[in-house]
Amino acid sequence: MANRHTIVLMQTSQNRATRTFMDYDSISQAMDGICALYERKLKDLNPANRNITYDIGDLYNFIDGLADMSALVYDHSIQAYLPNDRQWIKQRLIQHLKKLAH
Repeated sequence: MANRHTIVLMQTSQNRATRTFMDYDSISQAMDGICALYERKLKDLNPANRNITYDIGDLYNFIDGLADMSALVYDHSIQAYLPNDRQWIKQRLIQHLKKLAH
């Protein structure tokens, strides 16, 4: 699973102009990037709060609130990117955060 280049595709609203992507050297870094994206949004929404907490449900709601989010993960065996949906991202996020907690 290590060192699998990952491209996160995202659209924040129904407006096609909000489409963007973020690329990472690994799935783990992509999951960190998605968390950081949510944390930046929380800071923007709560500029006066120095300490902001959230749980996995809040993160899932953020992902579900996007018009679209998916991930392309490079598979070395076929030398191509495999698409993964929003549900896959949420499953990987919980696995990633559990590893960080231990």
